[in-house]
Amino acid sequence: NKDNSIYKQSLMQQALGDQWNDLPQGLKAHYDHDETGANYAEGVLTVEYPWFMQWPLSLLRLMGALLNRRGKDLKTNVAKTMQNGQQYWHREIEYPDGKKMAFKSLFTMTKDKVFIEYTGRFLGLKMKPFVEDRRLRYESCGYVLKLGKLMVPIPEWLALGHGSIIETAVCDDVFEMDFRLKHFLFGEIFSYKG
Repeated sequence: NKDNSIYKQSLMQQALGDQWNDLPQGLKAHYDHDETGANYAEGVLTVEYPWFMQWPLSLLRLMGALLNRRGKDLKTNVAKTMQNGQQYWHREIEYPDGKKMAFKSLFTMTKDKVFIEYTGRFLGLKMKPFVEDRRLRYESCGYVLKLGKLMVPIPEWLALGHGSIIETAVCDDVFEMDFRLKHFLFGEIFSYKG
């Protein structure tokens, strides 16, 4: 029989190992899950990107990736569920005109504790999480194209650039997050924070 204790830990707890203990409660609460593997959060997000990204983001949106509409302090709900060692994220963002946009992704973890976040079936962003000054950080380390069981590496410069996330606990049940994509040629091409 497998030791089920590791499956009681969140993917983030497994990835961080002993660094998990350095996280403030406000961040642990965001990544922990109940006995069913579920976690739920709500808050606000601000989505920004330069004008020249509208067409590329609209194309990516057709494939289920990112958001192609700007907005400030948008009501956001995030539901996460664990299933077979993978974590499914469902984000729902509501705009002032009442329109809602969903942004779904799947988190998997490699043997070397790197996350791959898939938005859609084929494209994944590889990110390494770590704790720094009681904040949780992710830094990207390339992309992958999943073709069946084949994983084709894609360098950052050939895709959307370098991704980074910084999450900071405000109190035991509130945190702030800042996600940015920066391309070496085009600068910051996308961000959401809240």
